[in-house]
Amino acid sequence: MSGADGSPGTTVRLRPLSVVPEGEDEVLVGDPEAGRFVAIPKVGGVVVEALTRGATIAEAAAEAEEFAGQPVDVPSFVGVLRELGFLDEGQESTPVRSAPVQGGRWLDGVRQEVARPFFGPVGWSCYAACAVFALAVFVFRPALFPDPATDAFVVDDIGLGSLILVPLATAATAVHELGHWFAARALGLGARFGMDRRMGFLLVFETDLTQLWTVPRRKRYGPLLAGLALDAVLLAVPLAARLLIDTGTWAAPDGLDTVLATWIYVKLTAMLWQCMVFLRTDLYAVLVNALGCRNLWQVTTLMLRRSAGRLDAAGAAELADAHPVDVRAGRWFRWVRLSGAVLTLVWAALFLAPFAWEVLRWAVGRLGTGPATGPFWWALLCTAVCLTPFVLPAALAVRERVRRLTARS
Repeated sequence: MSGADGSPGTTVRLRPLSVVPEGEDEVLVGDPEAGRFVAIPKVGGVVVEALTRGATIAEAAAEAEEFAGQPVDVPSFVGVLRELGFLDEGQESTPVRSAPVQGGRWLDGVRQEVARPFFGPVGWSCYAACAVFALAVFVFRPALFPDPATDAFVVDDIGLGSLILVPLATAATAVHELGHWFAARALGLGARFGMDRRMGFLLVFETDLTQLWTVPRRKRYGPLLAGLALDAVLLAVPLAARLLIDTGTWAAPDGLDTVLATWIYVKLTAMLWQCMVFLRTDLYAVLVNALGCRNLWQVTTLMLRRSAGRLDAAGAAELADAHPVDVRAGRWFRWVRLSGAVLTLVWAALFLAPFAWEVLRWAVGRLGTGPATGPFWWALLCTAVCLTPFVLPAALAVRERVRRLTARS
């Protein structure tokens, strides 16, 4: 007999679940296909593993009691598993959809044995060497550090250069995200891709690596850092070429140095973005994994609301039930988040504002010629394309805010 009525002699059919040690007292149990994971006491993992083997509720309870040294209410625990959607009762798995990226499907593709050699000791040594090389070039050859006012444009025509930069930056971002996926395949895991916003007005691509929760914590760092590792290679190679050109060692074809400079500008800007842990970037994920946090972002959000006197009863209850690890980290990470707005503005001022100013200055000069001229429409097109990645997310954020305010009223 199979079911979940709580009778001691019944068996319970579970969905394909993963059980991974998480800290000293907990295990992480989850449905990789749905992307739903929860941390539970280790005795719960004993019960899940027993039920997965086909043990009856009574047999699972006996194993749990032997492990814990006291009786365990397995029927109630089975009820919790049902609420989480972990029981296989003939229904399809309902995927978690707390973020836009979670609406996609898992992508496999590359075989694990093909991807694995790229993320072994030799591979990571090469990635680290590329990062050190790039840093050394910028320190000892500062003239090769990108200047956004000039290096952002691959051609003399500012309008055409700005149009070229948009797909170039998109391609660079896509390659970065593929790095995460490729490293996940080295572990035999899938990933999925999507788009989201940061700070309401910044459009970003992101890779959902939720299936990393099916492997031990120490194995998660590779896929989390793989995007930056690939970026380091794609930064070091053109830097090496520019260094050869700058020192006169290589007489490169005309225009190649300009193309390399533009790519370095794009790649370095994106890599510095990933260092901003307060924007839930790659290094934020690394931080969360290193600290063993469960939901650091939400906990710090609730803490900030409490500090501002805007925490409602539901939020206060959620904060009171938060995991101690999140609470401890949240005490200092909330200040990191608060400083994030200033640091983001500094990043934008150094790497985006000079580019935007050049485009704006160029556009104003041509828009002044009036709509009866070709330069007017060319400038209008280029400006619109450049502003869309910033204006569109901001407009969507305003629309969502208006909808929430309307729903409350």
